[in-house]
Amino acid sequence: MAGLRAILGTLLAAALIVVIPGVAQGETGSLKGAVVGDAIPLSLTGTAGDAARGRALVLDRRVGLCLLCHSGPFPEERFQGTIGPDLRGIGARLSQGQIRLRIVDPGRINPETIMPAYLQSEGLTRVAPAFRGKPVLSAEQIEDIVAFLATLRD
Repeated sequence: MAGLRAILGTLLAAALIVVIPGVAQGETGSLKGAVVGDAIPLSLTGTAGDAARGRALVLDRRVGLCLLCHSGPFPEERFQGTIGPDLRGIGARLSQGQIRLRIVDPGRINPETIMPAYLQSEGLTRVAPAFRGKPVLSAEQIEDIVAFLATLRD
């Protein structure tokens, strides 16, 4: 089972290199000093996100592709991922700042992760030309997702 998981992870990483620009992990220059321990405690925009918009982004298979790797309490959504952690109860397990860092720069938490750094746009390798210089998600979208994930407490 572990071997199959490793193979699936490798295949997913290869697919993300083509589809998503933020695959390579590295320093997120604009966040220097924003990371405190294992979290980014302050909002990236200075305001709280909108949980309803965040839910829509998590479920949208064309934007952040969250359900490609993660599953969660979304019975209306078929074919949820199993490579990443289940999102059920994430708001009870992690603070908003911890969730935010895991979306912005997951490589700081787990250097072996295949999860892309969703806000990073510089210092990346193997990025499709159409995505060069662009983050996968905006700071506002990340704040919306953080607000939604924080509501998942069961």
